[in-house]
Amino acid sequence: MDCEGGSEPLLTGQQEPKPQLDTMVSTKSRKLRRCRSAPMVEPILIESNRSRFLEGPRSVFDEVNPHYKRVAVYLFIYLSISTVCFYLVRNQISGDKTYGILDSIYFCIVTMTTVGYGDLIPNSTVTKLLSCAFVFSGMILIGFSLSRAADCLVENQEILLVKALHLRQKPNSAELLKEMETNRVRYRFMIFSILLVVLIASGTIFLTTIEKMEIVDAFYCVCSTITTLGYGDKSFSTPAGRIFAIFWILMSTICLAQLLFAFAECYTESRQRSLVQWVLTRKTTAADLEAADLDDDGVVGAAEFVIYKLKEMGKINQEDISLILTEFRNLDVDESGTLSPSDIYLAQSTRKDR
Repeated sequence: MDCEGGSEPLLTGQQEPKPQLDTMVSTKSRKLRRCRSAPMVEPILIESNRSRFLEGPRSVFDEVNPHYKRVAVYLFIYLSISTVCFYLVRNQISGDKTYGILDSIYFCIVTMTTVGYGDLIPNSTVTKLLSCAFVFSGMILIGFSLSRAADCLVENQEILLVKALHLRQKPNSAELLKEMETNRVRYRFMIFSILLVVLIASGTIFLTTIEKMEIVDAFYCVCSTITTLGYGDKSFSTPAGRIFAIFWILMSTICLAQLLFAFAECYTESRQRSLVQWVLTRKTTAADLEAADLDDDGVVGAAEFVIYKLKEMGKINQEDISLILTEFRNLDVDESGTLSPSDIYLAQSTRKDR
């Protein structure tokens, strides 16, 4: 900080640091230095470690990913309410029936996934209104909750796929994470493609063996179900078939939706990589330097050049830069153009006083 615009430092009595005196101090200890106004971190860490060691044994359910728990709760609530409602009005639903509870759950799944075979049809005002209500709530459940659970499943499968592809190379954990992040979308597309093929094959085999369909009719029914087309001329009519359909329809429709999303994501990522490659390989002109000069001093620094290239790549925009610069000016209390711990402390104190 300058004093009255001069070049003399504010702390005139401060001695210059003696060279080579701190060579015995490790880099780690220098990084851990902090000003006296900084909050105490060590007691908090010690307390957290102490509570971690003192806590009792955790159950199996505590290790389950929170997304799975949330999806299980939502699905259980949805199926419970809808099954009870449709079971109470089962006499107002016409079509090919087997058992009351089984038909109710089957009708819920067919409604939630928007397959709508037409083998069970609501034929009263109450059942039609219930169907309208549960089809919308079911679509919301699939769109937000179940897709998150699929993402968690794919994350685990991506790690296994990367390990399988690099089985002989034996990469370390850092290389594994880097590889997974770089090709995350491609691996996601591969996993859902394999999963969809398995589901199509299993559904076709089941329909030919249990429902006694011809191979072409079974494949036709599988495709119309997975795409939620549901013509209704072919469907699951036996009790065993409807038990299978409750799980298979749910998994196959979600898998197809995730595959289509992964395909769109692959295309978007490919376009983004092409744009980045073009930005990094094209020749830099004087007009580029003028546009990259944020402070208008005639010189482009490394930070300004990086920001300009990121803007060209579409990673950030001018509004983001303006917001960040505004935050920087608010923290730069002494207006020196740099941030120090004292600036942060003074800025936070000013905010508290307000």
